[in-house]
Amino acid sequence: MAQIVFNRVTKFYGSSLVVREASFAVEDESLTVLVGPSGCGKSTLLSLTAGLDVPSTGSITIGGCTVNGIREDVALIFQHNNLFPWATACDNVAFGLEMRGFRRRAARSRARQLLQEVGLESCLEKVPEEMSGGMRQRVALARAIALSHKVILMDEPFASLDFQTRKLMQLYLLDAWQRAGSTVLLVTHDLSEAITLADRLVVFSGAPGTVRDIIDIEAKRPRDAVHPKLARLQSEIEAQLERATAETELTQAERQRMLGCQSYG
Repeated sequence: MAQIVFNRVTKFYGSSLVVREASFAVEDESLTVLVGPSGCGKSTLLSLTAGLDVPSTGSITIGGCTVNGIREDVALIFQHNNLFPWATACDNVAFGLEMRGFRRRAARSRARQLLQEVGLESCLEKVPEEMSGGMRQRVALARAIALSHKVILMDEPFASLDFQTRKLMQLYLLDAWQRAGSTVLLVTHDLSEAITLADRLVVFSGAPGTVRDIIDIEAKRPRDAVHPKLARLQSEIEAQLERATAETELTQAERQRMLGCQSYG
């Protein structure tokens, strides 16, 4: 059964319509990626799924239960990882476990194991400022997995990383996701990254965002985005996004011309 279901989700902020009747499903233990023009409401959907806000209309369910507040089984990882700056990598990962009732020794033991799995065995006692951006994101990923979150939401988690570190983090994410059996919903503007990672791509229109296309990617991993079939898919999606962006810009230009005519009328 679908782990996450979006049913005609609409979101206003004041009088501004951000998301319009978005409907799609994220399958259990899948990795789904949201792509679309800037400002089309992708990050808003993550916030709604995390229970940080509520839809204006429509609903979001996880495992058949309506999201109406923050849930302990959902983790949200931002581009900026929000680690405790004063705590070591090990303590950052162990903190949530201790809050769940683990004894400190057991929590740190589990934290060390998870950090080793994401290649950070040499950074256990380092604080965030002593680690690179990619290392900090691996700590954030280990922290999410440590609490056995059923759903992991990721908002442009690798956007600030250099190309090589980004490719490495994609591999760590795939490995950690497959080990944990979580359901991942990720937002990215990088189509190559989206096609490399996703089981399913959800393509959004320009603002206000609504679902324009849903594409299931059945290619086996590891994937190479330059493979002819995947490269052709990327070109098709790029064309969709270009049209979506052009439609949004044209609408804005028309509004400006109308306002100009009214002001001189």
